[in-house]
Amino acid sequence: MKWQILVDGKPVDIDNGHLNGIREVEPGVYSVILGGRAFEVRVLPESDSWNVNVDGRIFSVEVNNPRDSSLGSRTARGSGPQSVTAPMPGKVIRVLVAQGETVETGQGLVVVEAMKMQNEMKAARPGRIVAVRVQAGETVGAGDTLVVFE
Repeated sequence: MKWQILVDGKPVDIDNGHLNGIREVEPGVYSVILGGRAFEVRVLPESDSWNVNVDGRIFSVEVNNPRDSSLGSRTARGSGPQSVTAPMPGKVIRVLVAQGETVETGQGLVVVEAMKMQNEMKAARPGRIVAVRVQAGETVGAGDTLVVFE
């Protein structure tokens, strides 16, 4: 399947083979291997597109879903419950939200310390906190669910 993305307004075709070199290392942060080079890519959702930071350069990106039959419409940024998970084993330093609280895109949810670095897990989209599954001081493993929001 081919995807078409617009990078700063210019179309770029992506097929599934390009996706093999992409791994999400934490919510909104990806490790990308392309042409033998490794990049850290940070995705910052906007109202109708994404801003993508690659090595300090910011690009505006829109994704056109090939399964979307209406050419002018944009794909929704996910709906229903979304789990925020620990990217690697660590210790929960702070829980920044409570169950029932409303969060905005980019708002901090939980701070996890791993390998002497503190990582703030952030909301990828607006929503309401359904469950907080950890508390400060707790040890978590890679992939453990920290917060669920919808």
